[in-house]
Amino acid sequence: MTVEAPTTAPRLIDGPDAAPATVLLAHGAGAPMDSPFMAAIASGLAESGWRVVRFEFPYMARQRVLERRQGPDRLPVLQEAFRQQVRLEQTEQPDRALFIGGKSMGGRVASLLVDELAASDGVRGCLCLGYPFHPPGKPLKLRTEHLAALRTPTLILQGERDSFGRRGEVETYDLSPQVQLRWIPSGDHSFKPTRSSGLSDAENWTTAVALSDQFMRQLLNG
Repeated sequence: MTVEAPTTAPRLIDGPDAAPATVLLAHGAGAPMDSPFMAAIASGLAESGWRVVRFEFPYMARQRVLERRQGPDRLPVLQEAFRQQVRLEQTEQPDRALFIGGKSMGGRVASLLVDELAASDGVRGCLCLGYPFHPPGKPLKLRTEHLAALRTPTLILQGERDSFGRRGEVETYDLSPQVQLRWIPSGDHSFKPTRSSGLSDAENWTTAVALSDQFMRQLLNG
């Protein structure tokens, strides 16, 4: 069966033309590409010298037009939409290195595709911003099988108190040696800290940007 996804998905592009690589980011299930979280990560990475491309999955593009909430597309449609965005980048920027990733569901879709895209399209690595290891309150419904077998470098940034996978849970999972786990202090699924931590959303988002920047530079520099 052929899965179709529109090639005219909304996109936002930040960062310098001379960037060493593009970071292609997808949004999470409930919020669009211009949510405060996505905007903060994109602008932070752009300021660090990366070209950042945000795009929307078909259901979110429909939601933007219809102005009413739409449920996420089926996983094959999400995956094909991501593949098409990678192809578009490789066509328009054939000489620029490419990383893929996203927030929550967007990061999960990227992680499901990264080995395939590394082999066929030269994708260098994957960035997961708050991985949905399991649905909240359902710790046995794990979404980790492919993470144990990943062959492509992948960074998972996870809030320590994320209801989709808290630190005490995630540290027991069997993950590939290619998966790096870094923790956002006191953060929830969007890295929001507790008031008692003394941290702010902006500080944790800055931490996430710095860790992402470090991960990608290390891969580019070999």
